[in-house]
Order: sequence, then C-alpha cells, then structure tokens
Amino acid sequence: MKEAQELQLHIMTAPLEAKEANSTTEHINVTSQSTITQPRNYGWWFRMSMYTLFLLSGQSIALLLGRLYYDKGGKSRWLGVIMQLIGFPVLLPYYFIPSLKNLKTESTATTIYSKPPSTLVHVSVYVSLGLLVVANCFLYSTGLKYLPVSTFSLICASQLAFNAFFSFFLNSQKFTPLIVNSLVLLTISSILLVFETDPSSENSKVSKEKYVIGLICTIGASAGHGWVLSLTQVAFKKVFKKETFAAVMDMIIYQSLVATLGAFVGLFASGDWKGLKTQMEEFELGKVSYIMTLVWTAIMWEVSAIGCVGLIFEVSSLFSNAISVLGLPIVPVLAAIFFHEKIGGIKVISMVLAIWGFVSYVYQQYLDDLKSKQHEDRNANEASNASSLQEVNGS
Repeated sequence: MKEAQELQLHIMTAPLEAKEANSTTEHINVTSQSTITQPRNYGWWFRMSMYTLFLLSGQSIALLLGRLYYDKGGKSRWLGVIMQLIGFPVLLPYYFIPSLKNLKTESTATTIYSKPPSTLVHVSVYVSLGLLVVANCFLYSTGLKYLPVSTFSLICASQLAFNAFFSFFLNSQKFTPLIVNSLVLLTISSILLVFETDPSSENSKVSKEKYVIGLICTIGASAGHGWVLSLTQVAFKKVFKKETFAAVMDMIIYQSLVATLGAFVGLFASGDWKGLKTQMEEFELGKVSYIMTLVWTAIMWEVSAIGCVGLIFEVSSLFSNAISVLGLPIVPVLAAIFFHEKIGGIKVISMVLAIWGFVSYVYQQYLDDLKSKQHEDRNANEASNASSLQEVNGS
C-alpha cells in the first residue's frame, strides 16, 4: 500500500510528460487509486471508531468526576476550567514517535500544491481558538457547579443546533429534512429542561437563582462550543489545508496550551488560588481522592478532546457534535446510579427526543455516505472504461 501511495503522489506532483505518455500515466494513476481505496476505507472506519470511543468515554467520565469534585467540597470554577484543559502534556510523547508523526489520512492534489501558512498564521489561529476555549470552559464549569449533571448533559445537546447554525454560514453545511428534524428535536429536548418545576429538590445546596445562572451559562457554553467547532473546521479546511494526523495533534496541543495559560491567569486574578489548600483539606473523600479526582478529570477531558477534534478532521464539526450527543443517555443513567439524581418525566422525554434527534442525524450521514460511494464507483468505472478505450485505440 505504501508503494502505491508513493506512486500516486509522484504522479500528481511530477511535471507534465510528453504527450505520447499521457495514456500510460492515467492508467497507472487509476490503478494506484483502486489499489489503495479498500485499505483507506477500513482505516477510516477504524479511526472513526477510535475517535468516537475517545469522545464518548472521555466526556462521560469527565462530567461525572467534575460533578464529584463540586459535590464533595470543591468550589473553584477556575480550577474546574484548568482540569478541562491541562491534560494536554500526556500527548507530548507523540512528537517523539516517528510512526505517529508520519501518519496521514487521504492526501489530495490540493493539499500537495497548497502553500503552507506562515508561523504567524498558525500562532494567530491557536491563540484565538485557545482564548475562546478557555471562556467557553468557564461557562461549562459554572453550569456544572450549579446544575445536576443529568440536567447539564441534556442541555448540552443544544450545542448541535448552535453548531448547525454556525456551520451553515462558516462551513457551507447543507440542511436536509432529516438534519432539520434532528436539530428541532435536540433544541426542544434542551428547552424542556428549563421547565423543571423544583430544581432545589434535586440539589439542595443550590438556590433557584444559581440554578437559573447554571442554565444560562450552560446554554451560552453550548453556543460557544458550536462556534469553536465550526471555526476549527474552517482552520483545517481553509487555513492549514492539511489532512494529516499531525494537524489534529498540533491543534489539540497548542490550543490547549494557550487555553491553559489563560485559565491560570483567571485562577490567580480571581483569587481562587487562595482557597485551594483549604478545599483539599476539607474534601470529604480525603486529600488523595481530591488529587486523583482532579488528575483523572484532566486526563479524561483530554481523551474527549482527541476524539472531538479527530471527528471534525475526518468528517465535520456538526458530525463531531452529533456523536457527542450520543453520550446523553449515558451520563444521566450513571448520575442516577452514583449521585442518586432523580430522572423525572421531563428528563425522560428530553432524553428520548435527544436520542431521536441523534438517530435522525446519523441516518442522514449514512445516506450521504452511501450516495458518495455510489458516485465514486461510477467515476471509477468511467475512468477504467476510458483507460481501456485508450489502450485499444493505442494498439
């Protein structure tokens, strides 16, 4: 497969040869493409499965650990933000593993011929997205502090609708009846949670005012998340113009570095750092559990980030958000088991609508994938017939 890929790259980048050699070159190019299509398809599905697993498991566990931190005595929202971002150093060994650094996804002539952006452009993108991420994480941290984790996770479903809105303008996202149906259901699913009658019964430590603040912050964070995902897709497609694993890793690491520095600035500027030692000493599960809760929260958020950015890279920001919504039935169920949160009628209806919306969107992705394969097969047959006709005429 490697030899076939090198041959294809050579054909796409080599100077134009003599006119009489054109038919031979086209034949080789078609042969190379047909040789590598099957492995690439399997490789793509493997990467999609891994990214999906990372996103769902990382997101679910991180949310539960974040709720545990606040329930057992944690109070710092800025520390909650840092835990969402600081796990990126676990990815640094990637830069020392040549096999990972050279890993690439499907290459195109556009990627080869495009002029790489300058260092200043790279830095500008990483800094801009990093600052947006730290602001977004602060809103998420506030929402998670004041809301039951089941309510929080269901409201986060609205980020798919926000993402679709931004993708329509930034990523030329096409809306079909199935996608519109998905977005409407997910939006209604989130709105229903606003009408919960007695939020204090689920969490006596939080007043009704703080509950409303949590709702507003979570909705704002969902909107910000959808915006960041759409901008990330724009960066990949129109700025970096790279279809490599390295582009995904660089985006995660440098963006997280900027966001982490911003979060530390917020921690010290707000004065939250002064109470961290007291929080650790008063943590109900003990000092060791306090530290391990924070460490594993950071690791699982980074696992989730890998899956999220990977899915943006492979498909789109809207698809990445749809996969994130798949975790909705997971978190409320686990919250009921570990935190004894009640799942009332409104939450059940919200969950059903969210799952329905997700299935609707995934089915549209299946139809698009099926249509794309049929189009590729038709093009491959036409190219093969043209090549055979040229050979016959040449002979």
